[in-house]
Amino acid sequence: MEKFKKKYLRKFIALPQDHGSWVFILMPLFIGFSAGGSFSTLSTYLIIAALAAFFIRQPVTVLVKAYAGRRPRTDLPAARFWILIYGSIALIMLIGLMLRGFAYVLYLAIPGIAIFAWHLYLVSNRDERKQAGLEVVAAGALALAAPAALWVSNAGYSAEGWILWVLVWFQSAASIIHAYMRLNHRTQAQIPERAEKTQLGKRALMYTSFNFLVSATLGIIGLLPRFIFIPYLLQFGETMWWAFNPNINAKPKAVGFRQLGISTLFTILFIIFWEI
Repeated sequence: MEKFKKKYLRKFIALPQDHGSWVFILMPLFIGFSAGGSFSTLSTYLIIAALAAFFIRQPVTVLVKAYAGRRPRTDLPAARFWILIYGSIALIMLIGLMLRGFAYVLYLAIPGIAIFAWHLYLVSNRDERKQAGLEVVAAGALALAAPAALWVSNAGYSAEGWILWVLVWFQSAASIIHAYMRLNHRTQAQIPERAEKTQLGKRALMYTSFNFLVSATLGIIGLLPRFIFIPYLLQFGETMWWAFNPNINAKPKAVGFRQLGISTLFTILFIIFWEI
């Protein structure tokens, strides 16, 4: 048993190591099911399938790194073991959805698979780190869990799912760019001058202000719930504060936990104001 644990039950292979990414799969699911307003056995199938797909990224990444010479070959048995476990779970859940008439939900996995293949290509070439553009696109793929959850919850297709997808994706993208801004602050030897603060925060401010202004405008003209801009206002305010009050000594873990808290509060507010 001890030999089995040592060979296969290895935490860094079995579980995702980028803990901040959890919010990018859980938030779309919560929002989608809340917007749908119901929960069933099929909802459980979708949640388990989505989480299995999320978990499988880590052992597949380790597998590619091992074949590329970035990890020892001794990681291969554990990577293959967890790929088999997560892949089997996802397949069983997806078959359950297909048998209940939700085969069209599987089409949402196509962009996710394509983006993951791109990520693995970068991993094999030692070029996956600090790829903000890739992370933004990957967040879009994870955000597809929102329409999937809505459709399963509503027991049928609805164009509203695509609206949720865009809204969730844009929030996730802004969150990623905000995190990069805060991590860039850590590279500064001293508190930047105001002009440099603006330059460092420009991209994050553009993302969050765009989300806020568009959600407010569409709410005013009746294309979105009237007060849906409020969660985006929270995110915009968070970026404004840190853009002009940078903490150059912030620890990455502290930045991650702060982002998790803001994203959690965003999700709660979004669910509340989507229904108003």
